[in-house]
Amino acid sequence: MRNVLRHIRQSLSMKLSFSILLMTVPVFIVALGILFVQSRNNIRRQAVEHANSVLSTTAQRVIRYLNTVETATNANDWLVTENLTPEGLLDLSRHIVQMNANVSGCSITMEPNLFPQSGRFFSAYSVRKGDSITTVRESEYEYFDKVWYKTPRTLGKACWVDPFDDFNEGTLSADGMITSYCKPLYQDGRFIGVISSDLSMQQLAEVINIEKPYPHAYFMLVGGDGQYYVRPDSIPADDEPSMVNYCPVEGTDWSLALVCPEKDILQSYYQLTNIVILLLGIGLLLILWFCHRIVTHAIRPLKQLEAQSQRIAAGQYDEQIAHTSRRDAVGRLQNSFAAMQESLDRHLGDIRKLNEQTAQRNEELQQASALAEEANQQKTVFIQNMMHQIRTPLHIIMGFAQILRDSIKDVPVEEVQNITDTMRHNAMTLNRMVLMLYDSSDSGLTEELNTFDYEDVPCNEVARESIAATRVHFPDLSIDFETAVPDALTIRTNRLYLMRSLREILYNSAKYSDREHIALRITKETDRVRLVFEDTGPGIAEEYQEQVFTLFCKVNDLSEGLGLGLALAKRHIQNLGGSLTLDTDYHEGCRFVVELPL
Repeated sequence: MRNVLRHIRQSLSMKLSFSILLMTVPVFIVALGILFVQSRNNIRRQAVEHANSVLSTTAQRVIRYLNTVETATNANDWLVTENLTPEGLLDLSRHIVQMNANVSGCSITMEPNLFPQSGRFFSAYSVRKGDSITTVRESEYEYFDKVWYKTPRTLGKACWVDPFDDFNEGTLSADGMITSYCKPLYQDGRFIGVISSDLSMQQLAEVINIEKPYPHAYFMLVGGDGQYYVRPDSIPADDEPSMVNYCPVEGTDWSLALVCPEKDILQSYYQLTNIVILLLGIGLLLILWFCHRIVTHAIRPLKQLEAQSQRIAAGQYDEQIAHTSRRDAVGRLQNSFAAMQESLDRHLGDIRKLNEQTAQRNEELQQASALAEEANQQKTVFIQNMMHQIRTPLHIIMGFAQILRDSIKDVPVEEVQNITDTMRHNAMTLNRMVLMLYDSSDSGLTEELNTFDYEDVPCNEVARESIAATRVHFPDLSIDFETAVPDALTIRTNRLYLMRSLREILYNSAKYSDREHIALRITKETDRVRLVFEDTGPGIAEEYQEQVFTLFCKVNDLSEGLGLGLALAKRHIQNLGGSLTLDTDYHEGCRFVVELPL
């Protein structure tokens, strides 16, 4: 911390930056504060609009729900006077409940002694319970003082009564709280009874709570006397601030209230608070950074002159001081330093040239050293690979030789034959690798070029001999041979090196293919003979196709071989005047094409 404070006291740019920051921070904070307050008001206003919209939609949905009950009642009240019999009223009550899914019950209650044969009281009542509807004539009880009977009789018009518990002295009761749409019945201007359609408050609560604007918001249905008819099971504590919106329910004296806790309404506001705090911190840091950059840029010439003077004092004259067109004291000082630097540079030109030559020679030595190190690493890798490839067949030969020496009498003749065949195969493998090592050396190349004795060699014959030589290493190998030239056709070439090349290509196909679909085809062009070697299998990946003819290059470092076969085959064939190429258009395995002049 002390080092930081010391750096600030010693740095002119840091002092100026903090001074500018102290002037700009209050303005920045006031601007963000205004933006913060305005955003809070906008969020609250949008929340009120959203809540009012949801409340209005819910109120309309409740009114439509109530209207279906009213319509069901109003559409059938005239049937009462048309079927003014006990049986007709029972059927009509059931019909209203059955034809209207929103009606949970319907009662048609008549004035005393309207049906003398039925006694003083008569009330037909139907109730929906689940999928069944029960219709009964209620037992006699004093229903004239009930709110659903007394209210419409007194008002003389249809109305909704406040919710009530349907339990009474009658024979049948609805489950839970209900509200009823009650309409007085008249005949020839004389009051004869009341028809009322019941609505389950539980169903109404489900209709009300279909949509909520916020996760913890809830609706309440409030009566004219302030009593709650629909409310949540648990109401938040009184000390939790909430926003309440009211809307009257048309056709009733009820009100629908939507309660939205402020923690839901202002959730985005609280998130905005965190964002503002974060932006405030980032903004202050950015202001400090920009101030520091601007001040640093303004006093950069002074820093450059300071750095240049320190370099000159330390004996470093390689970097020139630029001239400036500024006419102030800083500009004149910079130009004076530039003139001094140029004078020193003229006297030290020879030293710079000598240093450049020395650096160039050092760089050349480093490159040579890197090449030598790389060559040494390649040599080490090749020797390790060669020792691994030679050690395996050599150990096999030595092991079987010890077995033949120590227990030849106890080994069956067939096993002795297998052992000798294995020893012969591994000896041939060793001989093949030694010949390839010799061919890849400078001595082998010189001997190859100096001992090329050309003779007339039959094409088909040398191909068959190469196939036979390959089958010695792979006895069960199947190689298809097709030729379009006569057996008498000969080419002028070196038989030994041509045989070596063809065997290496076949040997490579036998090692890396599926060993079931290897073919050699010979065709004749105008002045050349073409030999096509084709196999099926994994083939050679596209990234390794250019390296396949490079000495000591192996696609798989764990595979058998020294990475010399195909490279030596290509060199032999080129020295014979021909060419060896890989057909990259063939994707079923590998296809090598050899072309030799006649």
